Amino acid sequence: MNEFGFGFGVESVIWVVAAYLIGSIAFGIIVSKLYRLPDPRSVGSGNIGATNVARSGKKSAAILTLLGDVFKGWLPVWLALQAGMLMDVVALVGLAVFLGHLYPIYHRFKGGKGVATALGVMIAFSGWLALSVVAVWLVVFLLSRISSLAALVAALLAPVIAWQFLSPYPVYVAVVVVMSAFLIIRHQSNIEKLLAGTESRFGKK
Repeated sequence: MNEFGFGFGVESVIWVVAAYLIGSIAFGIIVSKLYRLPDPRSVGSGNIGATNVARSGKKSAAILTLLGDVFKGWLPVWLALQAGMLMDVVALVGLAVFLGHLYPIYHRFKGGKGVATALGVMIAFSGWLALSVVAVWLVVFLLSRISSLAALVAALLAPVIAWQFLSPYPVYVAVVVVMSAFLIIRHQSNIEKLLAGTESRFGKK
């Protein structure tokens, strides 16, 4: 882990801006074009994430989208850590890449919900944190077959889990809290469907 301290100069700005630009890369759109699938923004939920890409019927396309979104969340944070950037700057890099996915500059600031990218950021913060959050998601998904419900439960518990693994580094915990709040807000329509009992399940039409 890096040392505490806030040194926000030109170099720090470059790191944060670069992270945002990386986060703005929409792998769902790129992969769909490579597979000659419909633009994910024009089908299903209109989301650019792996879950909506999966609705095309191409599991490999969904997997590539998932891996791409996770990778882009992990990479800038890992690079910042390797470069020895101060902890506060690393935290901002993580938040910037996440917000880039939600509000991509390349696509008129209309992005995805951020689940996979948030996971990538958490992997860079702590492998155990990420593994625990994935375990929560997997258990809820296997029991319900509802991806959005699994994501919401994982988002609600992520800050608590983050505190268990990252309590000596509260600025990283703060980033997880902010990401979790955005994830819940971005799932508002799913929450409404869950309450109405109309949210779709995987494996059923």
